[in-house]
Amino acid sequence: MLSKKTKYAIKALMVLGRNYGQEPIQIIKIAEEERIPKKFLEQILLEMRNAGILYSKKGAGGGYSLNKAPEDIFLSQVMRLIDGPIALLPCVSLNFYRSCEECVEEHACGIRDTFVEVRNAMLQILNDTSVANLINKEKELNLE
Repeated sequence: MLSKKTKYAIKALMVLGRNYGQEPIQIIKIAEEERIPKKFLEQILLEMRNAGILYSKKGAGGGYSLNKAPEDIFLSQVMRLIDGPIALLPCVSLNFYRSCEECVEEHACGIRDTFVEVRNAMLQILNDTSVANLINKEKELNLE
């Protein structure tokens, strides 16, 4: 399940993406617009700034903005940054692999084989979905 922290990170990125190329946005504005607790949002934005996704400006007119175009920020990147592994089992993770303690023959495990397929399907979507895609999808859904 997607953590609240990751969901909030994505929501904040969408706000910043809709304002890409404009003045930085203050944390309080993002928090109020998306109904995210301000202190929690501060931690999330700092984490994304430290990873190079966001830029921050201090002082009057300060706030956060995207450090790269919304088209270049993908859900897989955000999810791994905030929550770590995307895979549902440690033995199928590409970046955080660990063998399962109870597994005798990993290569012959039906559970692992199935969850490799699940991981691949999820990654296909998450690697291909950018913040810009989410913003556009939201616009389309609001027209319906």
